[in-house]
Amino acid sequence: MMLTEQNNKADQNPVDAAMAWHGGDPRATIEALLQDRIWLQEQLAIAKACMGKGYTRGWMPGAEFEQ
Repeated sequence: MMLTEQNNKADQNPVDAAMAWHGGDPRATIEALLQDRIWLQEQLAIAKACMGKGYTRGWMPGAEFEQ
């Protein structure tokens, strides 16, 4: 089975896709997701520092989200 075929099947579920991307290694998957989280937090901090409150009418980006 080719890697692209494997990824197409795993794309139906994001957890399966993440696991497939890391060859089924749960430790590597978790480590990558934690590193991605750190990177995204840094990007959010940069965006927040660059935004003026007047531009956004007082709204500032944050890590909060609704589920």
